[in-house]
Amino acid sequence: MMSMDIPNAFIQTLMPDLGDGEDRVIMKVTGLMVQYIIDLDPTYRNYVVYENGKRVIYVVILCAIYGMLQASLLWYRNLRASLEEYGFVFNRYDPCIANRMVNGKQLTIRFHVDDVLASHMEQQVLEDFFTWVNEKYGGLKGVTCTRGKNHTYLGMTLDFLKKGKMKICMDDYVDRMLSEFPVKFKDNEIQETPAGNNLLEKGKGAPLEKERHEVFHSFVAKSLFLSKCARLDISPTVSILASRVQSPNLSDWHKLVRLMRYIHSTKGWHVTLSADDLRVIKWYVDASFAVHPDFKSHTGAVMTIGTGAVQAITRKQKLNCDSSLHAELIGVHDAISNILWTRLFMEEQGYPIEKNILYQDKKSSILLETNGRSSAGKRSRALNIWYFFVTDQVELGNITIEHMPTDEMWADYMTKPLQGKTFCRFRAVIQGDQD
Repeated sequence: MMSMDIPNAFIQTLMPDLGDGEDRVIMKVTGLMVQYIIDLDPTYRNYVVYENGKRVIYVVILCAIYGMLQASLLWYRNLRASLEEYGFVFNRYDPCIANRMVNGKQLTIRFHVDDVLASHMEQQVLEDFFTWVNEKYGGLKGVTCTRGKNHTYLGMTLDFLKKGKMKICMDDYVDRMLSEFPVKFKDNEIQETPAGNNLLEKGKGAPLEKERHEVFHSFVAKSLFLSKCARLDISPTVSILASRVQSPNLSDWHKLVRLMRYIHSTKGWHVTLSADDLRVIKWYVDASFAVHPDFKSHTGAVMTIGTGAVQAITRKQKLNCDSSLHAELIGVHDAISNILWTRLFMEEQGYPIEKNILYQDKKSSILLETNGRSSAGKRSRALNIWYFFVTDQVELGNITIEHMPTDEMWADYMTKPLQGKTFCRFRAVIQGDQD
């Protein structure tokens, strides 16, 4: 593995040539910046104008500048063109992942703006790639590079020290969250679960005042990022709190405090991933029927290729249904885009998928989804459309549906606030090893 940070990425990106009728991008320079520009190049004194007695310089932008709406897109096009010229082929299902065969093995890079993570079976291949990147983009300042089995990338610590496993930690991020949160917790304060049984209830209490409302919104957003990267165990709680950020009440605040106390109690937790077989994808999909105040159901889904959860879905269903069977069907439809995309993505990475398994715990739902049109009844138009879409995917061989007992249904964790031993058991399989 090798991680790289490309400095001054935007300023190395030229603005595109103007087409017919397209406008130049003009920047207005005011204040001390006017004097700084004149000190760097006295000829700019000739372009100073006065507006309301203050000096102003108008300049035409020739390179992408941080903060411009199009800067990130221009840089992406710049980097992509360079990588394709170097021989990389981009994954059609993720435009920020590209591959190149070197010495019979695949060099894979993933990037977010100017942060690059590369992997290959041979260290020298990575060194050659780093040399190329540095020659291409290190003119103003050298590209920084981290080698080895421990990397800091996009706020995560990626740990490859144990063979065959990847540990994703965000301890520093969690520490900052806890230090910034206005409610402080003692070292011996323990919260066993992130949410109580009242999580899905609308709750009571006065609306939060502006200052606390902003804190609520901010920390739900921070928790959302954490839940997507290293702490999938808080996903169901964060999903519900995120639906309340527009008008949170006192009850919602108490739920956030409980979540933060739980994060404090488990701040050393991380997700550990390993793969049994990269050609077998396993999806666990479940639904809790009519659990929301408006009697809508809740979908949960978890994807794995071995130990630990790679993806998790937890969301309120958009359609009211009249039975748990229909809730299960809607749940599958909620997850089907991710299920099909994951297969396409993995195959584009060079791993032909032999099995794309969807596990459910309701046998009647499995029969409905696999029997085809003979099982269709007089249901709503939306349900019929969703039902036929799923059965078509089964007939095409894109997914297979198998039964999984409720006690082993990982997705049950994502549908409601579990407690006690059930919570601990599912959390353990979703988060993976904690050594």
